[in-house]
Amino acid sequence: MLLGGGKISICNAAVNTATNGNSRFSGLTNRRLSNYCAWNRRTQFFPIQSVVTGEQKTKTQKFTSQPSLADRLRLGSLAEDGLSYTEKFIVRCYEVGINKTATVETIANLLQEVGCNHAQSVGFSTDGFATTLTMRELNLIWVTARLHIEIYRYPAWSDVVEIETWCQTEGRIGTRRDWIIKDYATGEVIGRATSKWVMMNQNTRRLHKVSDEVRNELLLYCPKELRLSFPEENNNSIKKIAKLEDPSQFHKAGLVPRRADLDMNQHVNNVTYIGWVLESMPQEMIDSRELQTITLDYRRECQHDDIVDSLTSPESALDHAPGELNGTNGALNGSNGAPKDEKGCLKFLHLLRLSGDGSEINRGRTEWRRKHVK
Repeated sequence: MLLGGGKISICNAAVNTATNGNSRFSGLTNRRLSNYCAWNRRTQFFPIQSVVTGEQKTKTQKFTSQPSLADRLRLGSLAEDGLSYTEKFIVRCYEVGINKTATVETIANLLQEVGCNHAQSVGFSTDGFATTLTMRELNLIWVTARLHIEIYRYPAWSDVVEIETWCQTEGRIGTRRDWIIKDYATGEVIGRATSKWVMMNQNTRRLHKVSDEVRNELLLYCPKELRLSFPEENNNSIKKIAKLEDPSQFHKAGLVPRRADLDMNQHVNNVTYIGWVLESMPQEMIDSRELQTITLDYRRECQHDDIVDSLTSPESALDHAPGELNGTNGALNGSNGAPKDEKGCLKFLHLLRLSGDGSEINRGRTEWRRKHVK
């Protein structure tokens, strides 16, 4: 249900507070408040999905709405055409890792957050699944099939990042969501990401085709022409990931989901898999390099009581002589243990599997560049 805003005028009072010269984020606050006040001075009508039950409504009614308290405090908004959503985030101290920059898990969590906020801003379900009215009637939800992230420069503590996102239909079986990540201070593109989602019945756990009715509900908020965050031909986001077979060069056994790893659907959150993949990377790589690219294919759900093994090997390990690579969470024999691309990045393949029967949970590929000397 959409929340109505209060009638008190906050624009002048808030702007006066933000411009008193005492706020370290006054520039950011002024820009945000001016956007909000401009929004508040005009009535907007968006065709959004009704999320109220028990009332006779069409699925694409026009509502007159005011921003909720969360909308007013959140540094995000729809584009003028309503077909993309942009939000700003300040990197917090607990989102920074050993490199004194945001971790890849932080970036992935921000992507997830801005995607959910985009869905809510156009009136889709607020239960965390971004479902349309038809999907809720049929107990259908979205599940991630693939996630691809490229980070060209990691933001540091107190940096402000701006993330734009949009969604589009993807054939007959799902949708895709793309992101562009920028340094808000400079406008520099510091990362890009894309993902593919498929529809699943929440009760039977079986995949479900996207019906014309659901597609039409989604198309109201999709760009009219195909827009890709990775428009380049043969880019890494579309490359197939080969399955990593035993024996792997590195592995970490016995990973167990924590309660905090479970999402609103009572299954392990997508971002947790990233951490599990990185657990089997050799320490030498973590010390000398930073993750530039990660691609994950999600093969099956992981339950709270599952035990997981993480396996890692260089992508072209078969090209190396026996003994050139060794270790169980050990070290690479020299800096040439993994193949390098033309930019000097090292590439690895990954596999997450159930410890019991070896069922594949997730397969991945990563690329690692040398850390910048500071």
